[in-house]
Amino acid sequence: MSASLALTHLVPLAKEVDENKVTPGVLGFIVFAVMALAVWGLMKSMNRHMGKVTFEQDSESGAEGSGGAERTGTSSGSGGKAAPAKG
Repeated sequence: MSASLALTHLVPLAKEVDENKVTPGVLGFIVFAVMALAVWGLMKSMNRHMGKVTFEQDSESGAEGSGGAERTGTSSGSGGKAAPAKG
């Protein structure tokens, strides 16, 4: 009995909402929540993959790599990086 009484009091409140006003509703919240979870998962995956990357070059392979590049003339002279092809 109290449930029907509560519903009769809530029905006038629902009519007070402006029917010309557009709101995102539940579907908008669900879409936003799914997108937030997807971004969180992508960031977590990116952090995991970036943790596997080593940014330091081995001294043995660095000496061999820069020596070979200087012999062939493809070195740009800054940090042993190869220059882009011109043409």
